[in-house]
Amino acid sequence: MRDIIFISLENWDGVWRRNQFLCAEWLRRFPEMRLLFVGRSKDLSHAVRSTSAAGLRRPTFQKSTEFKGLTFLNPFKLLPNSLSSCRRFNLSLLVFQIRSAACKAGLRSPLLWINDHCAAPLAGQLNERAVVYDITDDWTLMPAVGEKERAHIRASDANLCAKADLVVVCSNALERSRRGLCRKIITVPNGVDAAHYRPCIAASRNNASGEKKSTPVFGYVGTLHGDRLDLDLIGDLARARPEAQVVLCGPDLLTVPERKKLLAEANVQLLEQVHYAEVPRIIAGFDVCILPHRCTPFTESLNPIKLWEYLASGKPVAATPVAGFRERAHLCHLGLGRDGFLAACNEAFLEDGSRSSARIREAESNSWKARSEQLLEAFRQMGWLGRPIPRPRRARAGGSGDGGPQETTDSTKRGMEGERVWGGQASLCETLL
Repeated sequence: MRDIIFISLENWDGVWRRNQFLCAEWLRRFPEMRLLFVGRSKDLSHAVRSTSAAGLRRPTFQKSTEFKGLTFLNPFKLLPNSLSSCRRFNLSLLVFQIRSAACKAGLRSPLLWINDHCAAPLAGQLNERAVVYDITDDWTLMPAVGEKERAHIRASDANLCAKADLVVVCSNALERSRRGLCRKIITVPNGVDAAHYRPCIAASRNNASGEKKSTPVFGYVGTLHGDRLDLDLIGDLARARPEAQVVLCGPDLLTVPERKKLLAEANVQLLEQVHYAEVPRIIAGFDVCILPHRCTPFTESLNPIKLWEYLASGKPVAATPVAGFRERAHLCHLGLGRDGFLAACNEAFLEDGSRSSARIREAESNSWKARSEQLLEAFRQMGWLGRPIPRPRRARAGGSGDGGPQETTDSTKRGMEGERVWGGQASLCETLL
């Protein structure tokens, strides 16, 4: 597997997203691969304007303690982007920092993976072998974005679609909207590590009884953002079920008025974000996993990771009919509007658990490992791997059916070796705007 420069919209932290899952799969699969993960820029000009140095405290260059070949870079951004000369300087500085970090980390002929729609100027500047543009959200459809900024995002996105050797999208809506802008496009939805959520299943079995809890919990795990969450539906649920707790856990990007609106309901509880390792413990305490997303063109572009996490837990699920959940209506309870969503929550709460096993099987068949394999196959077809992809071997009749190690051929061994923005910090998008 080729070395990778990974331009991310977020830092590598305790809240794991698509970027971390894919990178972790590749780093485990190819231990000799080196990956430079470029997170949010440390914005000096913002720190001066805001009189806060919080965004500057993250190390600029740091080796991972978890993965041998992983290095993190949080580059400096020195000047404001109000003048074109400042923007050109910031871009030159960014390219210099990434090149230096890639050299220091020992990357050779890297693949450039871009998740930031405004990073098109980096393509062709980093001695990369090829460029992949991974689109996970359609930022041109964000409700809060002004028309001027929307036009800039649209132009940057189209530019990067045209430059990229391969465009990867996570939803059918994104594939339809980008199909005519790029040379090659594939759809790779999000996934899940189903084994990570076995504690939820164990907790459900241990607590199984004929009686429901006196204080049921309707819970949501994910980013708290007013452009995605329908706050009115959450309030409706809290008032309709005063005996219940409505628990929301995740990175809090709510405005002050939005937060006050939610907390005005006595039985709504906002939990601080937790590390990925703690997510199963949070979900294990839910009676019903909820997804009260707005039904908008923006949410239609998403493939929520929490869909797969909820299914992996085996818990009953109540959601609005958004993309991803809508295609799995046989495993979830869906409802549109106040009455529809409340009915879905009630049906999920009264569910007898008969769908639990089917949900778990669906999650297991949509693993991050399978998503990684899909991408590796695309890389192989593009000629980017350099060596054949090692294929997992199936147990043969009379073979190691007990789960023991399989026989590995010399060629497989050679293939497995591989080849020798927020909170006071600026994303690369902000750096290059």
